[in-house]
Amino acid sequence: MSKRDYYEVLGISKDATEQEIKKAYRKLAMKFHPDSHQGEEEKKKAEEKFKEISESYEVLADKEKRQRYDQYGHAGVSNEFGGGGFSWQNFSHFEDISDIFGSFGGGGRGGGRNVRRQQRGENLVYEMELDFKEAIFGTDKEIDLYRIEKCPDCSGSGAQEGSQVDTCTACRGAGQVQHVRQQGFFRTVSVAPCSTCGGSGKIIQTPCTVCKGKGMIRKRRSIKVKIPAGVDTHTRIRMRGEGNQSKDGIPGDLDLIVYVQPHEIFTREGYDIHSTSPLSFVQAALGDEIKVETVDGMAKLKIPPGTTHGTIFRLRGKGVTVPQGYGKGDHMVTIIIDVPKKLTDKQKEILVDFAKSGGGTLPSTSSIKRFLRKRKK
Repeated sequence: MSKRDYYEVLGISKDATEQEIKKAYRKLAMKFHPDSHQGEEEKKKAEEKFKEISESYEVLADKEKRQRYDQYGHAGVSNEFGGGGFSWQNFSHFEDISDIFGSFGGGGRGGGRNVRRQQRGENLVYEMELDFKEAIFGTDKEIDLYRIEKCPDCSGSGAQEGSQVDTCTACRGAGQVQHVRQQGFFRTVSVAPCSTCGGSGKIIQTPCTVCKGKGMIRKRRSIKVKIPAGVDTHTRIRMRGEGNQSKDGIPGDLDLIVYVQPHEIFTREGYDIHSTSPLSFVQAALGDEIKVETVDGMAKLKIPPGTTHGTIFRLRGKGVTVPQGYGKGDHMVTIIIDVPKKLTDKQKEILVDFAKSGGGTLPSTSSIKRFLRKRKK
């Protein structure tokens, strides 16, 4: 079964703003949340619909994913979800609908279950410099960073091995407390982490000496990173599960932000590479076959007779690899006519004869006049 268009799923236009996308998703998420439906069959249909709109939102709420989707369709973002397609592990916008989840699971109208949701660790951001050709062809890197992980000595409990751990009496081990507010006929219930136990649901009598009772430590890690071909400055590469861990053991993600160093010869515009190539006046006038440097090595370029200064030639397929394997850009060569600053009398004589024979107009400069007078003598 083919996938529906993500814009169609959310009921928005292709030029929708970020706020319009978020508003449409929240409206549909409230409508199709499984807990708002009765009966097993109805819940199953709602779950499928809820997953479809969440997949659409995951792509369209991210600028980079949305750009790839607009250009290549579903094939441009399929690698984001792995071989099995979209799953809830791929969804990174729970904070956008946390109040919607709470209204169903936490008893928004009173009397609901007080179930503590598992927390996900914070995302990390790492800025990485690449040289020009590493960005063009892709590369493998190893980076060192510090991240928060469960303490290995106490397995995240925060308590010294063999010591007593009591259930928090304030929240009765739930890690959360409810605050009920009555306003006339309406009753609102808000849920917040327990301030007594810090949301753990436990009171530690003898803290772990390694993590000082926190259950978490800051640890240095070396991570291997695969940089795909074609990245550019400000490209964001997300590494799932490589961020900080939470006390529940669920890690966040690691976002790599790429910065590409400038090249001494090449510049880049999108997926095209630009460079300049000097030509002598004679080469430009008579034509020639020259060699120009590209990121793939030297390439031949045929110069037709009468080429002018600033002419741009295109070497197809010699540019940047387009991500997701959709071809390559081109290499654009701008011709620069190299005009000699000093000429011998013989060279001047040849150019004067060339101009007189219809090849151009003699300049009315004093130096040319002096040269012509000298030639007459």
